[in-house]
Amino acid sequence: MKFSPLIPELYVSDYNKSLNFYTALGFKVEYKREKPKFAFLSYQGSQIMVQEFEPEWVKGKLEYPYGRGINLQIHTLNINSIYQSLLKIGYPIDNKIEKNSYRVKEKIIVSKELLFMDPDGYLLRFSQDIEEKAAK
Repeated sequence: MKFSPLIPELYVSDYNKSLNFYTALGFKVEYKREKPKFAFLSYQGSQIMVQEFEPEWVKGKLEYPYGRGINLQIHTLNINSIYQSLLKIGYPIDNKIEKNSYRVKEKIIVSKELLFMDPDGYLLRFSQDIEEKAAK
């Protein structure tokens, strides 16, 4: 396994709940530790870490939603499978899959995206590129 240059570590309020949530979405547990409860997860090349809350590492008050001010974009090969996984576990989904276009240098990348919060309020944006065209 090759480590990404940037790997977010998310403090979670309920380790087992978070681990079950991420694995239901298709994340693979690469390895775990018990003290503190920690898991290194991967999904189609993306990597995150989840760890039970450790107060000495947090510099401010940690309260829900934990992910204020950031969203984690995670590329997927199949956005519909993410949506279906959320439905299967009965997870609340406030948004539908949307089609968005972004200019990247001289190209337009068209993506299908789904935005939702994990159990601790980290904002996740799963994105599937569906088209690339020249910018006008």
